[in-house]
Amino acid sequence: MSMQFLRRAAALSVLAAAIAIPAQAGSSASSASSAGSESSGSVSDSIGGSSKSSSGDDKKVAAGQYRVIDVAEAPGKPGATRLKLQGQGNEFFLTVPKAALADRALPTGSLVQVSERPYGYEFAYADTRQAFFLALDDAWQRELRSHAI
Repeated sequence: MSMQFLRRAAALSVLAAAIAIPAQAGSSASSASSAGSESSGSVSDSIGGSSKSSSGDDKKVAAGQYRVIDVAEAPGKPGATRLKLQGQGNEFFLTVPKAALADRALPTGSLVQVSERPYGYEFAYADTRQAFFLALDDAWQRELRSHAI
């Protein structure tokens, strides 16, 4: 093979890669955007107080482990599941899209690890620490919404 042929082949490879990168980036962003909507929601829409909450602020969730004490369809929210979580002196409802629990269900008795984050709360399976849902502070949620251009 001639040196000129190798140079042309290399140039064509670089050009093909340069053209493919924006296409892959666009599809990755689209996938991340749709996946994000299935595994995150706003604190105000996702976390609700319980009548048995021991604090005056029934929206306040503390970091720690919580036991799932009830799993039900979310009232008035098709495609969502409502989990009742109970921890030390604290009990609240967590509403998540069913898709967030598609890989692994959380039956009654399961443990959930709640971690406070700068953006809100992370909910994870206690045994693996793998996050399944993010409850974003309302201001963060507004910033992350898709906007038509």
